[in-house]
Amino acid sequence: MNKTLIASIVTSIGALSTHAIAADTELNLYSARHYQTDEALYSNFTKQTGIKINRIEAKEDELLERIRNEGANSPADVFITVDASRLAKADELGIFAPVKSKVLEERIPANLRAENWYAYSTRARVIIYNKDSVKAEDVQTYESLAAPALKGKVCSRSGSHPYNISLGAALVKHNGAEATETWARNVVANFARAPKGGDTDQIKAVAAGECGVTIANTYYLARLMNSDKAEDKAVVAKIGTVWPNQKTWGTHINVSGAGMLKNAPNKGAAVKFLEYLASDEAQGYFANGNNEWPVVANVKVTNPALDTLGKFKADSLPVGELANTAAEAQKIYDRAGFR
Repeated sequence: MNKTLIASIVTSIGALSTHAIAADTELNLYSARHYQTDEALYSNFTKQTGIKINRIEAKEDELLERIRNEGANSPADVFITVDASRLAKADELGIFAPVKSKVLEERIPANLRAENWYAYSTRARVIIYNKDSVKAEDVQTYESLAAPALKGKVCSRSGSHPYNISLGAALVKHNGAEATETWARNVVANFARAPKGGDTDQIKAVAAGECGVTIANTYYLARLMNSDKAEDKAVVAKIGTVWPNQKTWGTHINVSGAGMLKNAPNKGAAVKFLEYLASDEAQGYFANGNNEWPVVANVKVTNPALDTLGKFKADSLPVGELANTAAEAQKIYDRAGFR
């Protein structure tokens, strides 16, 4: 082998080595999580690893369209968002790559991970009722929201929102499509008003007596419970909370999750980041910073609101199965007039 060829090979190996090292110095994160508390989550990763995070934030659909348009030239390493159906949609588009990690397999429960993405935190969908107009014993299950006794007392955000679609998907899985459609029609018949606003708006409407009962994700409730504002304290004082379906399949949960992209230029950094999100420290940020439950067992939570809400039986349906039924749940809601 001549000296020129040897020199060329050495130069190429050196360039590859330099590229590999550079690839582990930064991470390009496309995020549809819009929580200021995540700043500490990301900065701590950089402190621990020396890997700089370059973050682009936008709505899920915008980011997914961007990733598709960028194709093989996409700089994105990791996509992170909320809601199992949104993660499944991303997976259906073929943008994720499988990650083989003993750390993730050991720390994240099987029902909270899919083939190409992982859940890192959960949020429960609970029943909120006005203590002056509704009795807790009358709203112990999601199914009870369809009872004739609640005529004119139910309020809700849009049935097309992923949080409600995810709950509908769970009901389809547990009760069947026909029973779920009957339930949805009866819930619509019980509406105090047409769906509008977000989960916090529903909680405040219950407290104000505009309606008697609603469903909401726990982290919205926890924000109000942890607030120092007098108006928020007044809202919390007027409402009660029920963990639904504790005697049957458990309270419905949804997730925040992430996956590595198949065209990720920094795959080593991407795997490190995904494993970091399952660390005790990062799991603590999810719980204490944004009022979500950790997916890793025995992580210490020091969030007053979550402590007050206490322990509950969560639905153990695999998140992938929920995502697969989301489209059917949306069709059921549309037929029922839950829009």
